[in-house]
Amino acid sequence: MTGSEGPEPAEEPDGPGTTDRRDGPRQDGPRIPMPRSSMEDTGRPVPDPPAPPPPPAPLVLEHRVLKSLLGAWALAACSAAEATAVEEHLGDCGPCAEEALRLRDAVGLLHPEESLDLDPGLRSRVLESCLGRRPPRIPVPEWAVPYDAETARLDALLRDIGHSEWHAPVRLRWFERDGQVQRKTTVAGVIAHLLAVDGLVGLALGLDDPLGPPAGDPQLPAHRTEAYWQASRFPPTRAVRGPWRDQTHEIVRTVSFAGDGSGRLPVPYGTVPAPPEEGPGQKIEVPLRDAMVDRAFECWIHADDIAEAVDYPYDPPSPRHLHRMIDLAARMLPDTLAGRRRSGLAAPPRDLVAAGAPGRSLRLEIEGLGGGEWFIALDSPGATASAEREVAHVALDGVEFCRLAAGHVSPVEAAAGQDGDREAIRDVLFAAASLSRM
Repeated sequence: MTGSEGPEPAEEPDGPGTTDRRDGPRQDGPRIPMPRSSMEDTGRPVPDPPAPPPPPAPLVLEHRVLKSLLGAWALAACSAAEATAVEEHLGDCGPCAEEALRLRDAVGLLHPEESLDLDPGLRSRVLESCLGRRPPRIPVPEWAVPYDAETARLDALLRDIGHSEWHAPVRLRWFERDGQVQRKTTVAGVIAHLLAVDGLVGLALGLDDPLGPPAGDPQLPAHRTEAYWQASRFPPTRAVRGPWRDQTHEIVRTVSFAGDGSGRLPVPYGTVPAPPEEGPGQKIEVPLRDAMVDRAFECWIHADDIAEAVDYPYDPPSPRHLHRMIDLAARMLPDTLAGRRRSGLAAPPRDLVAAGAPGRSLRLEIEGLGGGEWFIALDSPGATASAEREVAHVALDGVEFCRLAAGHVSPVEAAAGQDGDREAIRDVLFAAASLSRM
């Protein structure tokens, strides 16, 4: 039972100004609880947080003291308070402001200039670190990595140059018979040259030829370049960068999918013409693994040509990649020397030996980047070179040797340490220069 009840109080309407006795002001949507009183839980007032300490009073220093601090201020060696005092003083004192400006410029001269260009080995180190954490599903063969790196470096250079610099004059230099020759072109013309010659590797891999449908046997690199230059009504422009870059990516992608075993695939480099009495000329074929290193070498050399033309700093390849390039050139020297003998450009062999038998040798010592030692057979490409039959010794810097093999340095001007048979040394240095071509 209940007692008598009076009338129920009317419900208060909800609204923005409505007050709930328990939770405080009510609003549209969920109710927001009122903050607890500082005495709600303990009955005792909660103390307010301590006030922050007042800022330190600014230093008040005499003019002579502030002037003596200018050197320390320029070197960023002042305390925060001293630096603030000096900077406030510089706004009011013209002579001190001028002295501070001179001191700050002088401090800038104390720091050596640093190149803004990346270390050529940085890309390889970053890739190695990334691939060490997560190996690639389809790796690039080791013999194709220098080409991948050098084309990426050249593409970065091309990205940085201005529109007008694509027409800057460039001298292509190489060595023929016993003298240096050259051909004038432009930055765009050099990239067109690389595009045309890289196409030989692309053809061997089944890719499209940048010169169009192939007509008969592949041409020599120089002939392909001239054909590409003459096929256009206008000189090459910066538009050639796109096809060149796409072809380099496609070559690296194709050899990666083909795998390491594709390195034995022959790459035709054309036919060397011969006099009619000697019959057909000699066909040049290079294994794909060597052709990729050769193209990396050419890319670096011509990138350096471009950098020189546009006044841009450019470093040699990483030591590991440079070593592969030097190794390829050293392995080609015996055949090149034999070819010069057939043309009457080198002294005849002194000691004919059977293939595989030990013969006279020259020790090629490469110092610095990519260094090592190679023994060069002097009398027959098939002979075995060894230290036991060494008759001469040549020492060269790694970059200097590459410049010699590129035809950028004359054999008589190569800064080489020489010891032993002078005739053998001369023949090998000239054979190294004869490795070059346009």
